[in-house]
Amino acid sequence: MKFKSLIPLVPAGIILASMFVSHSCANTTSAPTGGPKDTIPPVLVAVYPLPGQMNVPQHRTEMVFKFNEYVQVKDQKNITFSPPLEKPFKTRISGKSIIVYFDEDLLPNTTYTIDITGAIVDVNESNPFPGYALTFSTGERIDSMYVTGLVQDCITLKPAKGATVMLYKDQADSAVYQHRPDAAVKADDWGFFCLRNIQDTVFRMYAIIDENGDNMYNPETEKIAFLDSAITPKNKVGRDIYELYKFDMMDTLSCLKRKTEYELNLFKGNPGKQMIVNKVRVDDRTSYITFMAPDPQIRKVYFKGIKAKDVIAQFNPEKDSLVFWINERKAQPDTLKLTVDYMKTDSTGKLTRTKEKIKLVKPKENKLPAKSYRKDIKHEDTIAVYKVNYKAETFEQDGIAVSFNYPLVKEAFDSLKYEVTNARQKREKGKYSIERDTNDIRTVRIRHMGKILPGYEYKLTVPERKFMDINGYYNDSTVVSIKLPDDDKLSTLTLHVTGVEKGGPQYIIDLMDEKRAAVLRSYTINADSVLPFPYLKDGNYCIRVACDANRNNMVDTGDLLKHLQPEKVRFYKLKDNDFLLAIPSSSEVSQDIDIRKMFE
Repeated sequence: MKFKSLIPLVPAGIILASMFVSHSCANTTSAPTGGPKDTIPPVLVAVYPLPGQMNVPQHRTEMVFKFNEYVQVKDQKNITFSPPLEKPFKTRISGKSIIVYFDEDLLPNTTYTIDITGAIVDVNESNPFPGYALTFSTGERIDSMYVTGLVQDCITLKPAKGATVMLYKDQADSAVYQHRPDAAVKADDWGFFCLRNIQDTVFRMYAIIDENGDNMYNPETEKIAFLDSAITPKNKVGRDIYELYKFDMMDTLSCLKRKTEYELNLFKGNPGKQMIVNKVRVDDRTSYITFMAPDPQIRKVYFKGIKAKDVIAQFNPEKDSLVFWINERKAQPDTLKLTVDYMKTDSTGKLTRTKEKIKLVKPKENKLPAKSYRKDIKHEDTIAVYKVNYKAETFEQDGIAVSFNYPLVKEAFDSLKYEVTNARQKREKGKYSIERDTNDIRTVRIRHMGKILPGYEYKLTVPERKFMDINGYYNDSTVVSIKLPDDDKLSTLTLHVTGVEKGGPQYIIDLMDEKRAAVLRSYTINADSVLPFPYLKDGNYCIRVACDANRNNMVDTGDLLKHLQPEKVRFYKLKDNDFLLAIPSSSEVSQDIDIRKMFE
């Protein structure tokens, strides 16, 4: 491609000035050898086709982006070509230019936009080129509408950087599975997107994490978001549209100033198929099978040669894995034969009753050693292994969890010894309750009955040989002692939650760290409540509120084909629109939260 046909330097500068906003001065002269490190990003000096050019040839079309220095494509996935073609585009380097080309013809009478934001860096110091979007047409008109929005994770509400946002003129639910969109763009670091130069027509909008880069939704591996109803673009592309500018992603104020029309919440949906995707023999008596989708329709499950009464089965909380324990004292064969009678997706996509026969082979390392090596058997291989889990900070709310490795066949929770020692070292018998975990038959929770007081010691003793698991092994004894934290630098946050509708959904209130990575304490409420969060170190925290509409004590994901959005999640914002709540040391902080306003 000869560069004499490229857009000249001065007009290109005018275009770039309208497309990229920066608060630093640009010096395009290379730094002398041994001088200060080059921190200036590459500058785009010419492009082809010209911006807004019409009647661009469809055959062997190339796009050329010429820079003021040598550059390279750091991440081709960040380049988006809209509407996407069947075959992916290719790139090559020619001098200081990046050339994008295709192995197929472009469509006639079509407006195309190629966006190279976040894909190109200079060769010397890998300074990133901020970004540019080029629009041209193979016909005699340029489409002139645009839409904006935000893509975020449905649970953390963190921006979905790099998510592919897609528009379809096809209104069918199956469109996103079956063919490429009519327009597409990548969300930036802030989850912001702008689909520009699109038609003035009715679209369905989706966003996906496009793992394989095919611009279609793969439910087995990819997250998706969708709008409940179709949209029609309302805004026209113009010279001074703030949302069309390219910003430095480190410029927080400028990036947050952009207006968004739509919000897309990404979730991992249920796959469109149901089948067994994994089968594992963990040890002599434990196995599990995993289904592609949750809530499989199972008619019957049985092991060959093992009575049904001797099989203990339990689904995991997500309802997509089924665990089996065999309650037989004798050694099990090296291969267990399992039959699962369930509704499986056939080759036509329909659920069909299927009897699937599965072989579960015992791992070699789990076979019992020969008699001559019995001295090498560890103590934990001959007892009912269990863990006692607790945290002093959450003892008042969560109590003590006792979790066995295997289901129990004999238990005596009334044999537990629970003592309370007051500040004067007077010891007395404590009262406790037993709460069974509805998600795990191997776990119980011991809760103190009465008020838990600072300065008191709470001691739980699990006597030996009171519990026997399916292997016929008895437990060892364990003693744990708990005291509430007494550091005078710790603080307390109290939430006064109002606006909870009587008879409406319940809400899950989580206190999280400032990175939204860990839940420190959680409450589930169905009425206005006062929620204490004691024993907090000084620092920043987030408050997440999830609307548990079906009251199943978890945040449910969405379902595209059933038009179900994931259950709504909000983070509490302060008056300055900040998510972070600062807790100083040695303080008592009170915060009012109006649930009704948060979810309006």
